[in-house]
Amino acid sequence: MSEQNKPFVITDRRKFTLDGELRPDTETSSEREERETPKPVAAPVEPPPAAESKAETAPEPDFPPPPTAEQSEQVNAAYQATSDRLDTAVRAANPGADHPPAMTFEALVHSVYMTTIVQLGGATPEGQQPQVDLLGARQSIDMLGILAEKTKGNLTDSEARLLDNALFELRMAFLEITQAIARQAAAKSPTPPTPGKPSIVR
Repeated sequence: MSEQNKPFVITDRRKFTLDGELRPDTETSSEREERETPKPVAAPVEPPPAAESKAETAPEPDFPPPPTAEQSEQVNAAYQATSDRLDTAVRAANPGADHPPAMTFEALVHSVYMTTIVQLGGATPEGQQPQVDLLGARQSIDMLGILAEKTKGNLTDSEARLLDNALFELRMAFLEITQAIARQAAAKSPTPPTPGKPSIVR
């Protein structure tokens, strides 16, 4: 058959019918692109790296390098000598005064305990309105909590009992004060607070 006698074929490539509807046999451009585009070969999936421990991933605090043993020993010796001279000067200025007690774990717990009691208004003179520092008291209580956590298993029975009792009493006092303040605020009394009722230091 010659080139002139080949049948002439017309292909309707319109996407829509005369009514404006999509022809069912029409292939969308996205489908055509998807058909014509070669599928990429998937790369082999590598197993995720082993999870690192929290200690390895946590950023290290930016602390200066620790002092050498020799530096620590020199500073400690100088500190002790200066402390001794201070004690001598205090006794000379106050004849008959007792030697200051040495710092112990019990003294540390008592110091923070008394500080917290003052912050909760416990040292207010009678007849005056207590001034309560709730944020300072909470910080002091949390300080003892950290001390208890970090020294666990390294205290004598009496030291552990002292610390546990101090924390229990201070937390109970903190709860009582905060609840009293909440009740006072809820009452919205127009009368001024009476002596003995705590108020927050602003």
